[in-house]
Amino acid sequence: MIRAILFDFDGVMLDSLDVKTQAFYDMYLPFGKEIAERVKKHHLEHGGISRFEKFKLYHEQWLGIPTDETKIYELANEFSQRVFQGVINAPEVPGIKDFLENANNKYQMWVITGTPTEEIRKIVKAKHWEKYFKACYGSPEKKSYWTAKILQEEKLKPSEVVFIGDALADYEAAINNNTHFVLREHADNKQLFIGKNVLAIHDFINFEAVIQRIGAV
Repeated sequence: MIRAILFDFDGVMLDSLDVKTQAFYDMYLPFGKEIAERVKKHHLEHGGISRFEKFKLYHEQWLGIPTDETKIYELANEFSQRVFQGVINAPEVPGIKDFLENANNKYQMWVITGTPTEEIRKIVKAKHWEKYFKACYGSPEKKSYWTAKILQEEKLKPSEVVFIGDALADYEAAINNNTHFVLREHADNKQLFIGKNVLAIHDFINFEAVIQRIGAV
């Protein structure tokens, strides 16, 4: 029986991936189109990894620009300003609002994302979705950390938990903690999951039936 659902956010609940992809591209375009395209490709292939890790990689290893913690946070804050409103305004994945409304009294639900914790809490509040979730957790901690923390603190069995994600980081958080995993499949992640035996959905219409089926296994 499923008791808890862990949701990634971008690309799972909102079709907001393009907003963040464009922000990364625009921030690195001053260094040349080649580096901007490389950043874009890496970002799309490594969804779910925090922007802090990505900026450190792009600046230090790819551009050879030394960075300290202050500089990384400056870049992260600039990124946040570029994407915040765009994420809020992004289209909702079909069926998500109805599912949240109907599932609110059936399951415990959390958001676990690569977005910084304080930022995702502000976004969820701006969407008026905070009532649906026990908490929203993000970077700098990794998704596996938050998943393990929830399992331990809430005394949940892994078999009682479903992680719904669209990135390899989501899949790995589920695998590392032995929870169920559901892939929200879209054009940007199809290639990443070739060869992986995962249950895939495209939207949340009739998703309750999927949850029931998982819980019956």
